[in-house]
Amino acid sequence: MAGFESAALPELLPVFYRRLFPHGAYGRWLGYGGAAKNYFQLREFSFTLRDDVYVRFQSFGSPQELERELQKMNPYKIDIGAVYSHRPSQHNTVHLGAFQPVEKELVFDIDMTDYDDVRTCCSSAEICSKCWTLMTIAVRIIDRALVEDLGMKHRLWVYSGRRGVHCWVCDDAVRKWSPALRAAAVEYLTLVKGGAETVKKVNLSEPVHPFIRRSVNVVEKYFEEYALVGQDILGSPERWDKVLALVPEDIREQLQGDFPKKRDSVQRWELLKGRMERTRRAASAGKGAACYADWEIMLQYCFPRLDINVSKGVGHLLKSPFSVHPKTGRISVPLDLQRLDQFDPFAVPTISSLCRELDAAGDDGEQEDGGETEPKRRVRDYKRTSLAPYVRVFEQFLEEMERARRGERLQRSDLQGDF
Repeated sequence: MAGFESAALPELLPVFYRRLFPHGAYGRWLGYGGAAKNYFQLREFSFTLRDDVYVRFQSFGSPQELERELQKMNPYKIDIGAVYSHRPSQHNTVHLGAFQPVEKELVFDIDMTDYDDVRTCCSSAEICSKCWTLMTIAVRIIDRALVEDLGMKHRLWVYSGRRGVHCWVCDDAVRKWSPALRAAAVEYLTLVKGGAETVKKVNLSEPVHPFIRRSVNVVEKYFEEYALVGQDILGSPERWDKVLALVPEDIREQLQGDFPKKRDSVQRWELLKGRMERTRRAASAGKGAACYADWEIMLQYCFPRLDINVSKGVGHLLKSPFSVHPKTGRISVPLDLQRLDQFDPFAVPTISSLCRELDAAGDDGEQEDGGETEPKRRVRDYKRTSLAPYVRVFEQFLEEMERARRGERLQRSDLQGDF
């Protein structure tokens, strides 16, 4: 974010943790409705403090104790780790090898820098509204697969605060998954393979898996506006040569001759796509092999790129929702999947803008406060700022999870009553 001064953080963070951070909802989330008597106490938190001081293996007896510590330490960043076999804060007192991560949400980390080989507008940590479409596509593809293919229910999607998105899958059974199961899920959700030296990173063959077909359907909705107009991937000989390197040689030579005759990326793509569809029609009539180069190009340019190490390690830490990003000042806010296409990372509240909103609302608030208790006043504080709709998304996610938990308990008690 242009103009954000990280030097202001020491002054702003105490206000944020005291008046804006949604402590109540946060404690409800990580307590999982009393999943186990000491579940919250076994959770690792890590804090990044001023001057990049990094403190791992923090744990707290209750959400209230965590709240007090946040207000005392005012961390620049909060990371959440696993639920361990012993309290993380006492890990040095436990016999070597006995201290082990036991449970954690299945998490996904999608970072825009992993798309640098296929985006023309930005690179490295930079993002813009054009390439942000890649994150929209990633959420659409992964979320659909988690629900419809893998049977998961409780997913919390969160903007990282800078250049990516995170997903927390919170289903009870999934939190108990082994690293092997987590790695298998990521492998299922991975199509783009190979490093910088690999030219063709997506290779499809018959029969095409339903997951791939459904993913292509998602990409198609965004492809023209994002890749052909926004990124203009066929806009010049240099750019179209990069795309044509992914096409079989006999078709490539024809297209290299025909592309200069077409006006723009959209027309050139129609030509390429038409050639591929012709091979597929011929193959279905028993003449030759089907070619899916158009699908492979769409997937190589737009399919989500996951960090397998973040997902498979039970002990891996991931940045907490409602953390402040120290480089941009933006809050790491939950995403509303009903309004995903309208999400604008540049409109996300920053710690500076929220503190200004509090100041502007301060005069009215002081007259109304009367003798209210501190927690009640704090709840109203964030409700008077642009953080409120994001906290509401978080609360709706919690309510859905709690409703499902109550339903499962009723079901269990009904079954027990039948015996």
